[in-house]
Parts: sequence; structure tokens; C-alpha cells
Amino acid sequence: MLTNNKVKTNAMYLEPSEKWSAVPHPPKKHVVMALSTFIAVVLLLLLLPGEKAEAKRTAIPLSLEISPTEVERYRVDEPLAPSIHWDTIAVEPGDSLSHIFNRMGLRAADLHELVTSAKQAKALSRLLPGQELSFHIANNKLQALKLQQDKISTLVFERTPDGFKTSEISREPEVRIKIASASITSSLYKAAEDANLPQRLIMDLANIFGGVMDFVYDVRAGDHVIVLYEELYIDGERYRSGDILAAEYVNRGRSYQAFRYTNTLGNTAYYSPEGESMQKAFLRAPLEFSRISSHFDPKRLHPVFKTIRPHRGIDYAAPRGTPVYAAGEGRVIEAGYTRANGNYVFVQHGPQYITKYLHLDRNAVRKGNRVDQRQVIGWVGSTGYATGPHLHYEFLMNGVHRNPRTIVDKLPKAKKITATEMAMYTKAIRGMHLQLSTYAVQAGFRSPSTSRVGAG
Repeated sequence: MLTNNKVKTNAMYLEPSEKWSAVPHPPKKHVVMALSTFIAVVLLLLLLPGEKAEAKRTAIPLSLEISPTEVERYRVDEPLAPSIHWDTIAVEPGDSLSHIFNRMGLRAADLHELVTSAKQAKALSRLLPGQELSFHIANNKLQALKLQQDKISTLVFERTPDGFKTSEISREPEVRIKIASASITSSLYKAAEDANLPQRLIMDLANIFGGVMDFVYDVRAGDHVIVLYEELYIDGERYRSGDILAAEYVNRGRSYQAFRYTNTLGNTAYYSPEGESMQKAFLRAPLEFSRISSHFDPKRLHPVFKTIRPHRGIDYAAPRGTPVYAAGEGRVIEAGYTRANGNYVFVQHGPQYITKYLHLDRNAVRKGNRVDQRQVIGWVGSTGYATGPHLHYEFLMNGVHRNPRTIVDKLPKAKKITATEMAMYTKAIRGMHLQLSTYAVQAGFRSPSTSRVGAG
């Protein structure tokens, strides 16, 4: 009885669901929480790295900004390529390559191997004072040599098992676009010189307009020229002039314009606004910046023999040594010397045309040579029956002498840009055309109301 009372007494303090158990149990939520904690601890122990894993992890920096000490800490012990040491010297007046090699303590065998195995080794025989040579010497042997040809180009000669190989390093200059003009009072050369135009641009202008103008005969006081061109800079200093992009020459009120254009085949040339090539089949004059001393004249009094003899060409008086150009592309059919002609060159241009160049100081081509238009074929002299330095120039068509100044206008016209490419050409030159026109107005060469000057 006492027991039953005790049970009843105890049962009074138990939850109804737990009254069947003599030993009390924790609530279910406590069990769940304890089990979750146990699982979390186990997983944490499994995921924690060991000593080796920790050592590997510290080998990888977590930041992109690493201090010098950290760089050393994480450095991989791999061999680094040894840096090349160069000894640089400047060429002095009277220096030769052998003298320079002796000064550098190099053997004659190195010099011999270099000049006999390396391509472009001839450049080393034309050293100029001030040029720089850089030597890489190892084990008392020349391993490499650098020759600074100019501010842009450097030749590199490197030793290989098969001798020295040659390569070239070129710097890319900065290109600046400039525009300038010159007014002619006597000659194009003098006008351009007065306007501080580089001499190279003067020669290029003569080349561009040489098919439409004779700069010996056609130039008049009052003419003017406008040039849009590139200038190349190295390290902020002017290096030299670059290409002419566009130009306009106004001769006796008539405008000739030329624009540089590279077609879809990659060929670059100069064209008029209408797309006609500025390069004609023949030059109007086979030399530059001279004067005509004797015109084409069937009844001329010969200056030596004092008799009436036909003058079947044009005489261009020019200083001795002035370059003479092939008037057109062709093949040299005769080149030599006779008592009357002096040194001479005859060039065949296709089946119809022949040009002749007499009284040359010396010839630059031989019989059988192919020549391009504007290729130098000789130099002005006074050989043969000549009273002074000049070029006698003749033009024959189908074996008949013609006046070189007038026959050019009767020859077939130059090639034009194809119709399919004309739209691209017009778009490409639009900006350059606008620059020329704007500058012409600002310089007073053209009135603002003039929208366009016709091209020749």
C-alpha cells in the first residue's frame, strides 16, 4: 500500500506522456540540438587542414599587392636567365672596324667570322663618326654586335653555330600631320626653301607633278603650292619628313591636285580628285630645276659648227652632275660614247617610242638594262660636241622626231581608279581635300566663295 501511494505521489509530478517511465528522459528538442552539435564538431575536425596542408596553403599569397619580403618568401627557386651586358662605344673620326675590335680586345678571328658570315656586314664597312656600336662579349669572344644606323634602325649581329645571323630592330616614330605653303617668285626649289620646306618634300613634289608639269619650263612667278604632309618624331624631336598626303600646285591660275591613296590591292600612288593617276607614261622633263637653253627647232644655228642644222630635241642647261632620269619605263637599247654625242643612253619604251639622252658626264646604265620611270640613267655633262654642261633630250615616235614638250599631251591618258573603287577613293580623300581648301582660303590663295578649284 505504501508503494502504491508513493507511485501515485510521484506520478502527480510527471507529464501525462511520461508517467509510464520510472526514469525521466530529456525533452526531444534537447536531443536534436545535441546531435546537431556533435555532427558539426565532427565535420569541422574533418575539414581542418593538417600541418602539411597548412604549409602548402601559405605558399599561395591571397593579395595581388606583395611586399618585397613577401616576394622573397613565396619565390620559386628556378634559375633566371642571365642579363646580357653590352659595352657601347661611339665611332671616332678615322676609325675602322679592325681598330675598334682591337680597342675592345677582340681577336681578328671574330672580325673575320663576322664579316664573312653575316648578311648586311657591308654596313660595318661604312661607319660614320658618331655612330654607336654595342658589343656583347663573353669568354673573350664576340657573342653579339649592335650597330645603330640611325635614330630608328639598329642592326643586330648574333653568333650562332652556323656563324653570325643578322636582324633589324626598328623603332616606331611618332607621326604628326602638318600643312605648309610656298609662293613662287623664281623657281619651286627657291620658293620651298624660303618657306622652310624640307628638301625631300621638294623632290617629292617634283615627282608627284612631273607627269602634268615641266618644272623647268612651266613654272611662273605668282604660282603657289600647298602641301599636307607627315613629319616623323623620335623622343619628341623631329627626325625627318614623311610622305606627302595631299598637295595642290596652282600654275598660271590652273590648279593641279594630288592625293595619296592605297587601293584594295595594297598599291599606293597619287591621283587627281577625279581618280586619274598623276604618273603619266612619260615625264615632261627628264631632270629637275634647270633651264631650257635650246628648244626643239628644225632650223637652229648650231652653236659649234655655226651652220643651220635641225635641232631635233631640247637642251636643258644644268650643273655638271645633275641626275638625269628615264622619262618612262623601258629597256636600254644603246649606251656608250661617240665623238658627237659624248656619253649617251637610248631607251626603248614599247614598240612605238624611243627617248635619247646625250652629252652625259657618265652613264649609270648599260645596254639591255630594264629601267623604271624616274630611275637615274646618267648625269649631266659636256661630253661630245657641247659648249657647256647640258642634257640634249630627244623623243621619237614610230622613228620620227617629235617635240618632247608637246608630244606628251598627245599620248594615251594615264590609268584611273576603277569604277568599283571610286566611291572608296572619294571618301578617303574627302578630309584631305577639305584641309587643302580651308588652308587656301586662310592663306589668301582662294576666296571663301570658291567651293572647289578644278583639277588638271
